[in-house]
Amino acid sequence: MMKTQAYGNFQRTPLYTRMTILMYIIVFLYSGCFWIQIGVLPFLSKKLGVDPIMFGYLETVFSISMLIGGPLFGRFGDLFGARAALTVALFSSFLTYAILAVSTSVPMLFLSRLPGVLMHVMHGAQMVVTDVSGSAERADVLGKLGVAYGVGMVTGPTVGGLITRLSSEQHAALAAAVISLATIVLVLVTIPSTTKDPGRVAKVEDVKNKADNVFDYRAILALLRIPMVRYIIILKMVVGIPVGVFHSMFTMVNIDKFGLTAETNGHLLSYVGIITMIMQGFGVGYISKWFGDGVLLRLSTASLAISYLLLALVDDLKFLLLILIPMIASGSLLNLVASSTITKCVPDTATGTSLGLSMATHSLIRSMTPTIGGYLYSLFGYPSFGLLGFVMNGGMMLAILLGCTGGIE
Repeated sequence: MMKTQAYGNFQRTPLYTRMTILMYIIVFLYSGCFWIQIGVLPFLSKKLGVDPIMFGYLETVFSISMLIGGPLFGRFGDLFGARAALTVALFSSFLTYAILAVSTSVPMLFLSRLPGVLMHVMHGAQMVVTDVSGSAERADVLGKLGVAYGVGMVTGPTVGGLITRLSSEQHAALAAAVISLATIVLVLVTIPSTTKDPGRVAKVEDVKNKADNVFDYRAILALLRIPMVRYIIILKMVVGIPVGVFHSMFTMVNIDKFGLTAETNGHLLSYVGIITMIMQGFGVGYISKWFGDGVLLRLSTASLAISYLLLALVDDLKFLLLILIPMIASGSLLNLVASSTITKCVPDTATGTSLGLSMATHSLIRSMTPTIGGYLYSLFGYPSFGLLGFVMNGGMMLAILLGCTGGIE
């Protein structure tokens, strides 16, 4: 089997240490603000008379906005540099929280969702660490960004809840807006205009054409002609749909099936978060030292297929807690290795765009899986989530065994 051309065989750059530490701080601040507003939005929506169906529309508008903006944001970063991209993403975050803070009607709530089209701070941070990291350590560094996000995810709701209790939901959203503005200042002061290494760019075959523009979708979609990129996108879609379906219904179905209280459900979500952070912070880095990307993608897909089959047989909470360990670990490993791999098989001038396509895949999944999950649960019950995951991951594993690997060995 012929191996597809890979561009990303590089060592870390001199900016590596400073930029990775800064990205961990920025992602933590962004995540904290994002989860402040995640906690605020349902309560403020309820105050303004939003019913569950309308709230679902709010979430769909946000997901579609991110879907549209992901590839554009990545292209913008490739053309104008990571500092400009992060500034735009954080300003979009500021607009979202500021509009939410002054929302007095349902239309204003919908308006607050629209800046999400460029609210891709995590994507911007991934672009930076991709630019400065070496090929071998890339999955590990991307994983540690997930840990920084997880810490913010734990901190944000606590801070938001405290501000809401002492004042109001609007003031909590305003606090998120102010922190986002402060983070913009941090970006402008500490990050160079471009984090791409000139030595790397000189090595690739396709140097940036100055006539290119952000809205050139032909240049974005051209990456899909690269077999590795196409394979990674298909893999993430096939594997991601069962994850999205189960995630969208996770709390509701577990409350229904196991009779969880709000407190117990909170403990369950914390358990999920802890497994995710351990895997992203330590597991991926350790495992990736021993196996190549292709092997890791195959192993994680097989592990997910087995985990979902067992999920279909779950009949008590203890069994679910046990199954979640390989399921979450395999899913985290696959997503991080896929994100790392997709940046290695494109020119260094297109790493942001490739990450944008990857992020857009997640947004597309999030926009359609809540509806799929609702129908599956209503018609076929809890086992349907496990059977869906087993069929889709098993099918992907069969395709891999038949040689459909996009050239990844």
